[in-house]
Amino acid sequence: MAELAREAASPARYGFTDARAGEQLRAAGWWSEAGPDEESIGILAALSRSADPDLALRGLERIREANPAGWDELAVGLRDNLLLRGRLISVLGTSTALADLLASAPGEWRRLAAEEGAETESYSKILLKAVQGCGGTLKNTDAEQALRTAYRCLLLEIAAADLGHLVEAQLGRPSYAEITGRLTALADAGLITGLAVARAEAGQPGADQARLAVIAMGKCGGRELNYVSDVDVIFVGEGDLQLATRIARTMMRVAGNSCFEVDAALRPEGRSGALVRTLEGHTAYYRKWAHTWEFQALLKARPVAGDTGLGSQYMDMVDSLVWSAAERENFVAEVQQMRRRVEGHVPAELADRELKLGRGGLRDVEFAVQLLQLVHGRADPELRSPSTMEGLVALGAGGYVGRADAAELETSYEFLRTIEHRLQLRRLRRTHLFPETSQAAELRVLARAIGIRPERDRGEGDVLVAEFRRHAQRIRRLHEKLFYRPLLQAVAGVPTEALRLTTKQAARRLAALGYAAPDGALQHIKALTAGVSRRASIQHALLPVLLDLFADTPDPDGALLAYRKVSEALEDTPWYLRVLRDEGAVVERLACLLGTSKLVPDLLVRAPEVLQLLADPARLAGREPVEVSKSLRATVRRQPGLKAAVAAARSLRRHEMLRVAAADLLGLLDVQAVCAALSRVWVAVLQSTLAATRRRLQAELGREPARIAVIGMGRLGGAELGYGSDADVLFVCEPNNGATDEEAVKFASGVAETVRKLLGAPSADPPLHVDADLRPEGRGGPLVRTLDSYRAYYARWSQVWEAQALLRARFIAGDDELGDRFIAAIDPIRYPEGGLDAARTREVRRMKARVQSERMPKGADATLHTKLGRGGLADVEWTVQLLQLRHAYRVPALRTTATPAALEALAGGGLVDPADAAALTEAWLLATHVRNATMLVRGKAADQVPGSGRDLAAVARVLGYTADDDPGEFLDAYRRTTRRANAVVERIFYEA
Repeated sequence: MAELAREAASPARYGFTDARAGEQLRAAGWWSEAGPDEESIGILAALSRSADPDLALRGLERIREANPAGWDELAVGLRDNLLLRGRLISVLGTSTALADLLASAPGEWRRLAAEEGAETESYSKILLKAVQGCGGTLKNTDAEQALRTAYRCLLLEIAAADLGHLVEAQLGRPSYAEITGRLTALADAGLITGLAVARAEAGQPGADQARLAVIAMGKCGGRELNYVSDVDVIFVGEGDLQLATRIARTMMRVAGNSCFEVDAALRPEGRSGALVRTLEGHTAYYRKWAHTWEFQALLKARPVAGDTGLGSQYMDMVDSLVWSAAERENFVAEVQQMRRRVEGHVPAELADRELKLGRGGLRDVEFAVQLLQLVHGRADPELRSPSTMEGLVALGAGGYVGRADAAELETSYEFLRTIEHRLQLRRLRRTHLFPETSQAAELRVLARAIGIRPERDRGEGDVLVAEFRRHAQRIRRLHEKLFYRPLLQAVAGVPTEALRLTTKQAARRLAALGYAAPDGALQHIKALTAGVSRRASIQHALLPVLLDLFADTPDPDGALLAYRKVSEALEDTPWYLRVLRDEGAVVERLACLLGTSKLVPDLLVRAPEVLQLLADPARLAGREPVEVSKSLRATVRRQPGLKAAVAAARSLRRHEMLRVAAADLLGLLDVQAVCAALSRVWVAVLQSTLAATRRRLQAELGREPARIAVIGMGRLGGAELGYGSDADVLFVCEPNNGATDEEAVKFASGVAETVRKLLGAPSADPPLHVDADLRPEGRGGPLVRTLDSYRAYYARWSQVWEAQALLRARFIAGDDELGDRFIAAIDPIRYPEGGLDAARTREVRRMKARVQSERMPKGADATLHTKLGRGGLADVEWTVQLLQLRHAYRVPALRTTATPAALEALAGGGLVDPADAAALTEAWLLATHVRNATMLVRGKAADQVPGSGRDLAAVARVLGYTADDDPGEFLDAYRRTTRRANAVVERIFYEA
């Protein structure tokens, strides 16, 4: 290494760019014509690692020139003492202001050679001793200068400890908290000393007549002070307030001239208010007049000097006010508005460079943390720290902020604070402005002062700019995520006492909110919040909001029970509670679902991924049925075996049913869209299961003896399925590959039986029952027939009810060509030429009367039965189907399997008065919606509208009625609508 150094032709090898560097190095004895000697290599290498080698070398030259007699001692120390070398050179390469101090007091470099600097606890003693040494009295006019020098010397020690690792890595890097803690302790000592000088100037015994406590605010109060910052304070006095005010002003002058500016603008009424107030005066002001931002500022209040008893009393008062401030009306909105106002004061041309106030700056972190602390800290004392970093750590540990979010904010906040420190150290001036990109030299020095080194083809300055932008963007993203979190407003609206979830007061509040069993609710709450786990902490933050939201649903007790079951089932799902905590809209929508539906919770524990869709209504309701069907079939096709394929199909159906149910309950889908979506997913499940079964049996036989088609009937054929509907189908086959009819039917029957068995197997999901009872000869007939057999049967034996059933027939799965031929074959049956004759029309009317008479449940209210009741589904559908049988042969638009479409065609073709068609459509849609809603509310299929109780209230809510509406209004509206439809049915269905 020494030989390489001697070959160096220029000091530039060590990073020097100043033309005077060679001369300065020679004057110091570290360079000769042959280059550096071996003993100087370590010093030159250290200089090369400093932020600005030229600046560091000039600083050493100034020290040498100021004290030539002491130079040899320093030179030896730099050569032999690693600690001194790292600390001194790093300081001189970073700070011109501290270089000025060392040049004016050249012997002070010795304090950097000591293994341990002054302890923070002794800072006050050191500063007081310095001022007392000025003629033996605190009133000496040289006291301020002595205090200034002593303060700067201790600041030198802190900076040296902060920077030394940049030059000599072995020294180790102190933590951010350690440096800000030392700076704060030094500020505390400055205030204490300034107050002592001020009291001495006030004279004795008068000073004893005025009690005065100094309360630190802002970063000083939070023990996270910068190198150069105003120190915010509030003064509390008792006794002679005029004297106390004079002492306070003197203290501000002494500290301001010696150490830092002291700012008392955070006091009540700001700069126009009294500098010193009594404790009672402060209390009265904060209770009556204080603005929201003042409570935010008081979060960091801390007594630092003066009367300790008075300071403690002040803090007791502050605590009682700060931790209830979030209950103030519009508290969250006002804090958010304050942040926007502060940001708006930053000139546009400086916004991207403003470390403190700009977008993605320090204030973004501080405002977010303080808002979260003030809202959640009412019930969680662990959050009550005046320190931003400690508060952030506590928020992360308590689950109020995601671990990753908290860690990222900590890292980015510390990065920006480090930049701020280095910028201020340069000249010991307040600044928060990041250099412009054109200031390459400034950026390079700043980057090196932070410890950034070149990366590949990018210099230090370029790396710094990229890192600065990355951290600022991250802070802004997380700030907007946390600071504007909707859940905050909801939590802030919960009274503080209600946040303490297991107290007697909480039980009374639950009863007042409408919980029928508050003691049972408390047991659920205890189970959810038991222990000290992160999960319990997040639940503790969520439950006060959820309890209020559940109270606005038809069944608060059922909602809480369902929430407990879902939470316990999903406790190992890592994102579950995180989504609820971070997405306020998800919490509100989940509360609505759980308090309204018994079907949703059961589906949710088996399809939890749908929960994430609640954050985005467009995704929840926006999937097209065709897209869903295509995706489901593709997923099932990739499964390795038949059981896996069917399990995947059922899982995807569960997902889609829950998605549709959630969108339905939240009013995002109308009834026809719900039916279409449920029908499409049923069809996709049948298609996928049929295909997988055929592949399995074909592989076993080595051939496929039959082509198969599945024909949808009933509501499946009409694409009008509800949540609990069966799938009515017909199975059609045709011999394939030279097989006989018997072989084809045998193979197809095996496929059909397997499909029905696999889909109908018991599970926690709503059943998938494939019903083939509408086939020729009903349950007594063969499950599968060939197409020719169907033709023969319908030509010879078909009855009018079968023609009526075929009106809903639609090919849905299997062989397309076979399905199309089946549909063509039945068209003459269901759309008979010339329509129905009088006898067959009478037969349809007799059948309707018999069905309604025989199948109406005993004791059922005919005005509230959605299927067979007056003006219900059967009334409308029989009427429509009779008109189709009579007129579809000549009105092609009537050849549809969908009831609403057929009604539209009847009106359009002049067969039904448009007003009558509208009345029938309205009743059919209402009855379908109510039937679906009843399934969602009860968790099981039912045709009877609930007549009273919470089920009725829940069904009414699903239908769009509010909590303030009387559910009886819904019943009246239902009866009124179906009564009008029934009148139309009576007139049209039974017309001559």
